[in-house]
Amino acid sequence: MPLLESEKDDAEQLTSGTMKAVVFRGPGQFQLEAKPVPKAGPGDAIIRVRLTTICGTDIHIIRGEYPVHSGLTIGHEAVGTIHELGAGVTGYKMGQRVLVGAITPCGQCEPCLGGHTSQCGGPIGGWRLGNTIDGVQAEYFRVPFAQANLAAIPDHLADEDVILLADIASTGFSAAESGKIRLGDTVAVFAQGPIGLCATLGARLMGASEIFAIDTDPNRLKMSAQFGATVTLSADRDPVKEIMDRTNGRGVDVAIEALGVQTTFENALRVLTPGGILSSVGVYSGHLSIPLEGFHAGLADQTIVTTLCPGGKERMRRLMRLVETKRMNLRPLLTHTFDLENILEAYKLFESRQQGVLKVAIRVK
Repeated sequence: MPLLESEKDDAEQLTSGTMKAVVFRGPGQFQLEAKPVPKAGPGDAIIRVRLTTICGTDIHIIRGEYPVHSGLTIGHEAVGTIHELGAGVTGYKMGQRVLVGAITPCGQCEPCLGGHTSQCGGPIGGWRLGNTIDGVQAEYFRVPFAQANLAAIPDHLADEDVILLADIASTGFSAAESGKIRLGDTVAVFAQGPIGLCATLGARLMGASEIFAIDTDPNRLKMSAQFGATVTLSADRDPVKEIMDRTNGRGVDVAIEALGVQTTFENALRVLTPGGILSSVGVYSGHLSIPLEGFHAGLADQTIVTTLCPGGKERMRRLMRLVETKRMNLRPLLTHTFDLENILEAYKLFESRQQGVLKVAIRVK
C-alpha cells in the first residue's frame, strides 16, 4: 500500500533526524529552522506535536523583554502524541495522546513537595519549556520528568478542547485561586486578554457574586460577559471611579491584574477594599512601583500575591474534568488557526491584536 503524504513526511523526517522548530535568535529575530529531533533520556518523553499556540509571554520573549538564550525553541502550550519514552516512565504507551502543562515540575524537590510546583528547583524553575529548555513550537519536543507531567486526554475530547489548559486557563484560574475568592465576593479583573478572560471564568466558578471586567477592546469585553463578567467597563473611562461608585465606595474583595503594566496594577490596587487581595498574574517587563495613596501607607491589611501557572499532570487532569463535565468551554478563545509553516504570519496577527484575535492555534502536520 502506498504511503500517504503525511506518512512520507514522517518517514523522511525520521530518516534525516531533523524537524521544524520556531527558534529565537535575538530580539526581533526568530524563524522556522531545522533542528535535530530530540532523544529521550531517563525519565523523559518525546512528544510529537499535534497542536500548539502562541502565548503573550512568547511576545515578551521575541521582543527581548524576557531573557532566553539564542537558539531556543519557543513555546509552552502543546497537545501531542507519545513518540518515545525514556527509562523509568511507566503507565503510558506509544502514540497515546497527551496534554503537557507549560510548567513541568519534578514532583520531588522541596518547592514541589511544599505545594509550589511552579517554583520547582528554585525561582520560576518549573517553567522550563520555551524558557530554559527547548519549547513546543516544533514538530517534536522533550518533556522532562515525564512521569509527573503527561496527562492522558480522554478520547471524546478534541485537541482544541484542552490545548488552552496547558497555560492560560491554568494561569487565569490560579489568579482566582490565589485571590482566595469566597462565595459572594466582588471581584475586578483588569485586562480581558486570554488570561484575564480565564481569570473572569475562574472567579465565576469560585462563586463571585459580582465580577467587573475591564479592558480597552469592546470585543474582549463582549467575550468577558460570556465568561461570567456581570459588569463590563472600558479602561478608557476611569474604571477606578466607576467601580468605586458602583460599590458605594467600598471597593472589591479581590482585584486581579492580568496584563503586567503599571497602570492596571495601580488601578487594581486603588479599587481594593481594606483587607482585600490583589492577585497579579501579569508578566511585567519594566519598572513597577506601588502608589502610596493606593497602598494606604501599608496599613490597610491588604495582600498582594503573584502567581506562576501551576503545572503537573494532576492539575491538567482536574482542568480536563471541568471540560468533560461542561463546566467550561474554552474553544471560543481559539479565534484563528495556522499551520506551523505559517507561524510567522500568526505571530504578526497575534501581536497586532487585529481581526478580533484572542488565541492563535498552530496545527502541526
